[in-house]
Amino acid sequence: MAEAMVLHFLIQGRVQGVGFRWFVQREASELNLRGWVRNTEDGDVEVVAAGDSEDLTDLRASLKRGPRGARVDHVVEHHLQDSEVEGLTSFQIDGAW
Repeated sequence: MAEAMVLHFLIQGRVQGVGFRWFVQREASELNLRGWVRNTEDGDVEVVAAGDSEDLTDLRASLKRGPRGARVDHVVEHHLQDSEVEGLTSFQIDGAW
């Protein structure tokens, strides 16, 4: 059984206006991860994801690739405490209209 963990990603590049948040939401949901994705004011995309380490490895690969039209320059990653995603039952887009 894989180990559960919580990761924070900051994706930099041309990642806004190209469907990146919807791409992440779809990928994370298919992996049964919990968490959220949102745009930052600096033009980056921020992701908090919780789940099995194997599934997070798959998500990391997807974040580095991005959707068609995106250009991922950097993915910054940090480990978080489990309490960061308490109360989340699915993967959500934060701030979508």
